Formats: sequence, structure tokens, C-alpha cells
Amino acid sequence: MKATIPFIRERFEQFNAQMFGGQLPQLPIRLSHARTFVGMCTFKRRRLLGGGMENYDFKLQISTQIDLSECELEDTIIHEMIHYYIGVHQWRDTSAHGRLFRQMMNDINERFGRQVTVSHQSTKAQREQTVDKEPHYHVVAVVRFKDGRVGIKVLPRISQRIFYYYQHVGAHQDVAHVTLYMAHDAFFNRFPNSSALKVHFVNEDDLTAPLKGAKFISVEGNKLRI
Repeated sequence: MKATIPFIRERFEQFNAQMFGGQLPQLPIRLSHARTFVGMCTFKRRRLLGGGMENYDFKLQISTQIDLSECELEDTIIHEMIHYYIGVHQWRDTSAHGRLFRQMMNDINERFGRQVTVSHQSTKAQREQTVDKEPHYHVVAVVRFKDGRVGIKVLPRISQRIFYYYQHVGAHQDVAHVTLYMAHDAFFNRFPNSSALKVHFVNEDDLTAPLKGAKFISVEGNKLRI
């Protein structure tokens, strides 16, 4: 999808409340035709009368020249919001993507199942060139949250790990339901295979085709049935 101002503004407000404690002031949002970056948080610096420097005049820019999935665009916005959070608090990091940035990024990824990375310079097409295009069988957990979000997790084909994930994620206070499938579609090749207690958020409409023909896995006591 291509970025739009209303989409960016809506996600900014959502993520600000959800991930940044509502501490980020509104800032100008601009669309860019640049092909050299996906997102950028810019600001100016000025010297204070009492000494020291101050960051000010923050702006968020997102390129419309790179067609990303909704989740990739959201992760790009979050990436820039981390920069904004560090900058607006006048903190000094060890580098552009230094210790503070990585600590916040890893915390957000772990707590909210995101896939924010240090660099988002590559395009979706470039990344997908390295993804296996052949369909394989995957055990896929579709996790529906009470707030309407939908996430997926590709699990090892090992009963104990499937049970562990199903029981622990399903018991989380924010989770409404977990559904298990045996799917045979290359769409799921791009997701890491593990039983870590996290999800990768997706647009539910993007799952319609990959889950077409998938077999439902039922959990009956301590047994899995397809």
C-alpha cells in the first residue's frame, strides 16, 4: 500500500497511546517522493542561552515511492517514532541507531509482536527476492486480539511446542482466540519458525488467499487433530 497522511496520522495516534505512553506531541507529517529512504524523522538543533543544545522543529516524512505492506508501513512509522521519542526527550544516544534506540526497538518488538528493524532502506521487492517461493506445509497460529488486531505465528511441527504456544498465548488477557491451521502456501515462508510467545501482526484480508484450503487443527485434550 502507499502511505497517506490520514493513515500515518491514525497510526501515529494509536502507537503513541499504545507504545509511547501518549508522550509524543503531534508533529507535521509530510509525504515524500524520495526513493532514497522509506521514512525519516527530521529536526533542527539550537544552542540554549544557559549552554547545551536543544532539538526542535520535528517533522515526520514517509515516502510514497515504495509500495509496502500495511505491517511494513506501520513498522516504518514506529521506527521513526522511536527516533522522535529520543529526540523530543533531548536524550543523546550512542549513535543514530545506538543503545537507546535498540533497547526501545527490542522492547516494542517483544511486547507488541512487531518487526521493527534498525534499517528500513530496502524495498519490499528487494526483501522478497530472498524469500523461498515454493509452498511448504506450515503450522500456523492465527491470534485474534480483543482490540481487533490479528497476528500470526508459524510454529515448529512439534506437538509439545504447538501446545505450549496455544495454551500460553491463548491465556493472555488481551487475546480473544487462537486458531491453528496446517497451511500449504509460500506466503508463510517469510515468517520465522519458532515457538517464542509473540505474533506478527497482519491485515486479516491478507490471510484470505494463503489460508484458502488450509486444514483446521483442533485441540482435543492433549492431542492435536487435523
